[in-house]
Amino acid sequence: MDHILVVDGDPEIRRLLARYLVEQGFRVTVVASRQECERWIDSSRPDLIVLDVQLPDGSGLDICRNLRARRSRIPVILLTALKEEVDRIIGLEFGADDYLGKPFNPRELVARIRAVLRRAADAEDADSDVKVFNFAEFVADTSTRRVCKLLGPEIELTAAEFDLLVVFLERPGRLLSRDRLLDLTQGRKSEPMDRSIDVLMSRLRRKLGQTQSGPLFRTIRNGGYQFTVPVKAGMSDGAATIAALTGNRNVASI
Repeated sequence: MDHILVVDGDPEIRRLLARYLVEQGFRVTVVASRQECERWIDSSRPDLIVLDVQLPDGSGLDICRNLRARRSRIPVILLTALKEEVDRIIGLEFGADDYLGKPFNPRELVARIRAVLRRAADAEDADSDVKVFNFAEFVADTSTRRVCKLLGPEIELTAAEFDLLVVFLERPGRLLSRDRLLDLTQGRKSEPMDRSIDVLMSRLRRKLGQTQSGPLFRTIRNGGYQFTVPVKAGMSDGAATIAALTGNRNVASI
């Protein structure tokens, strides 16, 4: 059974979620605070964390940020107040895999849990067939989930940002709508006022910057986004990323 760690300061929500998730076939641990959450993460790695933003002893956003700073790949679904869009945006910036506004339907939460777990499992299954992508002045290695600039520094991307970039690298030149990007990266359809893809696109553009030939991404009004530069792909053994980090120009030929 997949082990779900539920972190929420509301005892009624903890009780209801624990019962419902167990009925859906999950193994569940519930905790009420940031301190308890971090202790559980250190002692017993859960398969996924359902994490409330507002905890009695701190912010769930800080937990998410610390996980990603430690390069932990434990999936995180944030629970946020329905009107607190800023929390959702910051959560994506800190590396959350998905979010759900309160109040929510437990069935929708379970659907999102399963979608996130499925993507995580697919990523692990793909480890034997990982790829390295060479585009413009960059190298992206799916085995290490790192992006490096040739003869330059590593580009720090969150898990959500990296997943979105790989979607484009696997489909260069194709116009991808926001709904399609959400489906490919998060396994769900867009909701009214859902800005998650736009936020991630803005951050990718800022972090990757302009190339010598122009921008990497093109925005098509009422259409979506398009990756505009050629992409070369090959099998990865880690050498490409290491070469890029050490300034080996031969990495450009894949």
